[in-house]
Amino acid sequence: QVQLVESGGGLVQAGGSLRLSCAASGRAYPTYNMGWFRQAPGKDREFVIAITRSGATTFYADSVKGRFTISRDNAKNTVYLQMNSLKPEDTAVYYCAAGPGTYYTVQSNYNYWGQGTQVTVSS
Repeated sequence: QVQLVESGGGLVQAGGSLRLSCAASGRAYPTYNMGWFRQAPGKDREFVIAITRSGATTFYADSVKGRFTISRDNAKNTVYLQMNSLKPEDTAVYYCAAGPGTYYTVQSNYNYWGQGTQVTVSS
């Protein structure tokens, strides 16, 4: 089993940056692919970005390409989401997720979810 705890959310002006962290507990963590999803008010939760268990491959939603990056430190059991050039439309609750499958952009691929962290981007 894996438990996930996100941190690093907050309020930032448009054009600014934030780095989210997702700390994982559980010995199985290094075997899981990791993803970030987000849910804006009144909208469905959507895929943002994902990274394979080895960290060798990443996947991005078109809306964040060139602005967001994902990385993982398996020695620290932590995944990072670096968000640059933030826009008001990036405002959402961001969720970290872990799963063994390879459908990286699909929510059902992920077995474990964090509680989410709020990111608010002001214009």
